[in-house]
Amino acid sequence: MQLHISPSLRHVTVFPGKGVREFIKVKAGSRRFSYRMVLYSLLFFTFLLRFVFVMTAVETIDGQRNCSSIGCLGKRLAPKILRQTATSSIPEVLYEVFEEPSSFINERNPGPDIPQSLEEFMAEMRDSRPDAREFAVKLKSMVNYLEQRTRTAKIQEYLYRHVASSSIPKQLYCLTLRLANEHSTNSAARLQLPPAEQVPYLVDNSFFHFVLASDNVLAASVVANSLVRNSLHPEKFVLHIITDKKTFAPMQAWFSLHPLMPAVIEVKALHQFDWISKGKVPVLEAMEKDQKARSQFRGGSQAIVASDGEKPHVIASKLQAMSPKYNSIMNHIRIHLPELFPSLNKIVFLDDDIVIQTDLSPLWDIDMNGKVNGAVQTCSGDDKFVMSKRLKNYLNFSHPLIANNFQPDECAWAYGMNIFDLKAWRNSNITDSYYHWLQLNLKSDLSLWQLGTLPPGLIAFHGHVHVMDSFWHMLGLGYQENTSITDAENAGVIHFNGRAKPWLDIAFPQLRPLWAKYIDFSDKYIKGCHISET
Repeated sequence: MQLHISPSLRHVTVFPGKGVREFIKVKAGSRRFSYRMVLYSLLFFTFLLRFVFVMTAVETIDGQRNCSSIGCLGKRLAPKILRQTATSSIPEVLYEVFEEPSSFINERNPGPDIPQSLEEFMAEMRDSRPDAREFAVKLKSMVNYLEQRTRTAKIQEYLYRHVASSSIPKQLYCLTLRLANEHSTNSAARLQLPPAEQVPYLVDNSFFHFVLASDNVLAASVVANSLVRNSLHPEKFVLHIITDKKTFAPMQAWFSLHPLMPAVIEVKALHQFDWISKGKVPVLEAMEKDQKARSQFRGGSQAIVASDGEKPHVIASKLQAMSPKYNSIMNHIRIHLPELFPSLNKIVFLDDDIVIQTDLSPLWDIDMNGKVNGAVQTCSGDDKFVMSKRLKNYLNFSHPLIANNFQPDECAWAYGMNIFDLKAWRNSNITDSYYHWLQLNLKSDLSLWQLGTLPPGLIAFHGHVHVMDSFWHMLGLGYQENTSITDAENAGVIHFNGRAKPWLDIAFPQLRPLWAKYIDFSDKYIKGCHISET
């Protein structure tokens, strides 16, 4: 600090040094900070006083303010400010009304007293200003009415989907008729499949053998095309196509006119197998009994839909159980694969609603550790809707026969792409167990399970399943609209299990191209029957 005294001694000027100047700056900043704090405090208390005034006014208007002190007022306002109450403020009469049994409401003529929308309900409440009981009665009636309408809409949707999935599209019917006519008029459509020189390959265990059971020519063509096109060694692939008597001519005509060289294709009808023609076939007898039991037990689709006490998802399950697929011999015949192919040691069984996107020959390198059935489990995966199936989803564990023999949380597995060790199968009692449980289910009026061949398969193969990597079999493309396209494209085999088959109008449009890419839409038979990509 410097001191300067004027010659006249009239004034003294002080020149502060650097340290003093910093000190003065700090003091000045501190003073400005204090001013700001005072200003903010005033603003806060002004807001608080306005808030207390409003809350006090509300309490006074409602006639509920009995406080004469700030402490009492704080006790009254604190729960409101913190939005916490020690006891419920909902009138007890609301609970009484909601606990009363609901009465049935005629959906077509609900009456003028029942609001049919939330807007109508709110308008009526504003106009009439009802008491708590009348409010609750009106609200309950409206919710009950809307719930009944929602249930009816869901059931109608399930019924329409059942009808759509059970019927044969006219395009497929046209294709079958044209091929049958071609079979009868064109010798090129009646070629022996396979040619005589390839017949020895049908029983050669050095080849990769695949079995496809189908009465759908278009679906079978997609499976065959995708299998051969994605194989690294198609000359080593043998595809055995099993069909029924009525579809044999169209199926033979298609594959005679559309060869998949160098792969070996065999087309054979069930009645042409020696094993079936020898006598009684258990699967045929079981099917006849099963169809009869279902028709009596269920009473048809209209009876199912008319049931007032069933939940929509239960009705959907019963409708699905009536699907022709579950009563098709093509679906049941897989349990007799060892008898149908007595010379083969190992085969891969394929459903006709799958698409193969990779080479399947590595399946023969899998060590199944003595197990019979190589399958993908359906109880774990990113898609919880599809991959969450356990035994309790298929079997009725309220029945003692099921509860005493199986665990409800055991993982289920999928049919559709399975590798079967036929040699190990022949040394087991799997087929006998399958029919034993079928008979038990028929005797119990179908109370052990309701859907087709997977539940008895889960039972018969119990303890005989080798778990495969999920890459080999991705499910749900026929009932899961939100399936990731990227995941589907990266899977080895995709399965359109569910009602929305890719050849139906109800197929999911974003998933159908994965299947349609294996169809030549310029083919004269496809084009002539107006089968298109969309």
